[in-house]
Amino acid sequence: MSKKNKPDNRGFVFSTDPDFKFEAEPDQVTETLAPSRQKLRVWLDTRQRGGKVVTLLTGFTGTETDLQDLGKKLKNYCGTGGSAKDNEIIVQGDQRDKVLQWLLKNGYTQTKKAG
Repeated sequence: MSKKNKPDNRGFVFSTDPDFKFEAEPDQVTETLAPSRQKLRVWLDTRQRGGKVVTLLTGFTGTETDLQDLGKKLKNYCGTGGSAKDNEIIVQGDQRDKVLQWLLKNGYTQTKKAG
């Protein structure tokens, strides 16, 4: 398959224009904000989880590495499992109070419990 006919993330498969070239979208490397500037929200979520309850942390602005690091610290503090991807951290169980307490203690002053 020629480079001209490879699909891209916008759904284009081919073009009839002989001069058409896919433009690679630049990867946005977002710089991680300081903890005091992060506007995090702590939710209780059960959707698409087979009835299991999880604590969902949204609103993180920063690199994937820093997200993974924060997720690991929160999971260790709560003593549970979970995951961190797509600017969200999932902690198993209803851990909203513990997560909020840890975040406020560690400088995430704009964090709120939402829902």
